Amino acid sequence: MTYYVTTPIYYVNDAPHLGHAYTTVAADVLARWHRQRGEDVWFLTGTDEHGEKILRTAEANGVPPQVWADRLAEESWKPLWQHLGISHDDFIRTTQQRHTDRVREFFQDLYDNGRIRKGSYEGPYCVACEEYKLPGELIEAADGTLLCAIHKRPVDLLKEENYFFKLSEYGERLLAHYEANPRFVQPESARNEVVNFVRGGLQDLSVSRSTFDWGVKIPWDDDHVIYVWADALLNYATAVGYNENPEKFESTFPADVHLVGKDILRFHAIIWPAMLMANGLPLPGRIAANGWLMVGGEKMSKSNLTGIRPQDLTAHFGVDAYRWYFLRAIAFGQDGSFSWEDFTARYTSELANDYGNLASRVTVMIGRYCGGTLPEATAAGEAERAVREGLARTVAEADRRIGDELDFQGGILAVFDFVKQVNGYLTEQEPWKVAKEDSPEAEARLATILYTAAESLRAITVLLAPIMPETSQQLWGSLGAEASLGRLPDQRIQETADWGRLPAGTTVTKGAVLFPRLEEKPTV
Repeated sequence: MTYYVTTPIYYVNDAPHLGHAYTTVAADVLARWHRQRGEDVWFLTGTDEHGEKILRTAEANGVPPQVWADRLAEESWKPLWQHLGISHDDFIRTTQQRHTDRVREFFQDLYDNGRIRKGSYEGPYCVACEEYKLPGELIEAADGTLLCAIHKRPVDLLKEENYFFKLSEYGERLLAHYEANPRFVQPESARNEVVNFVRGGLQDLSVSRSTFDWGVKIPWDDDHVIYVWADALLNYATAVGYNENPEKFESTFPADVHLVGKDILRFHAIIWPAMLMANGLPLPGRIAANGWLMVGGEKMSKSNLTGIRPQDLTAHFGVDAYRWYFLRAIAFGQDGSFSWEDFTARYTSELANDYGNLASRVTVMIGRYCGGTLPEATAAGEAERAVREGLARTVAEADRRIGDELDFQGGILAVFDFVKQVNGYLTEQEPWKVAKEDSPEAEARLATILYTAAESLRAITVLLAPIMPETSQQLWGSLGAEASLGRLPDQRIQETADWGRLPAGTTVTKGAVLFPRLEEKPTV
């Protein structure tokens, strides 16, 4: 079976911001990690291009909605993912025929099976959320205007005749599934929110709109288009061959992990599994919700002024440091804050001083004392055994935290604890002093110290490759590992702690500085 991981598909009402990139980089790290476990992986991302919000945005910009969607998908979203090194296997757009045809078939099946009824609905509607709001999901402005609690925008009071999915019939089945599968929704706070919401009673879901026509037509009634969220959720099935490629679908679907923002948790943890239950399809393994990214205490979004472009940060810190920082600084599933000052401090302390300095020291000393040839370790003792044991613990912990628990921060911290251990080992062993001693014992000791440090770097490089692929590739080349061990992406996580993989005699060179000194903070 294939390990199948997804991001949400993102609205094309504007260009991507840091919050979108955070979720997507996390998914990329997870996909790369499982590939390095030797698993078949399918990594899906894409864009959500239907609905009233897209229609209004396109009209405000004086172009048809398809033209707007094409422009944003091709000129903003895809280029950013390429820039950030996102290794997705597919990029689905909900305006593609491979999606729209299958969505109509899915809904026809729901209708034929009696899962959909016609009725009328009246209530507050947030265009930005593309969702009717319950009373508890609204806040009141000073003038009495009702606002969406998420977007702080006035809601529209709508009344229309729609088709409804009988969501109310699935409450008990959903609760039973949550109970039987405690990891289905993560983190625990998100699971509790979902369970409490379902226990409060589910209402049937309006799954069509008749006040605009930018969407997938209801197959039995051309006066209605399918509700954008019901359309969008099906991308996870249509992208892997639903009703089109049975072999691909059976080997890939359902997703092992859907990574989502917590503001769209209910769609994924309630509506999506209920839709699958209704048509007899299997449910995903996990819905993992990340928290909000805060800047100045305010949620990062396209609808306020905190939307810093990812490119502003990568131009200053570099792409790999960007990928590393947000997963290192913010526990996945929790809200987190971003500041230039914090990024700068962590970059300097952890990347440049700890990791970059270790790589530089080791490669320079092998060049200086061994002519650039990795020596053989013949005098290993207790200090080296401690390093080997530290590596074994690090690999096991990082693999568990990142690969199984989606604890990216914990996995990164485990690796950087080992970086500190190796730096401490060099400080204690003082190879620069040993090199001044003129004896066979000192020569053997120096060779052992330098081999131990280089072999540790080999392992660190493999563990950080899913997080910082370009930097890791650069160091992999400096260590001469490509020639002796093969491509970095082909290295297996579970073999990383096997000591002695980097052979003596390998040519080691000092490459460019991994993490250059930062310039002054730019004005953005």
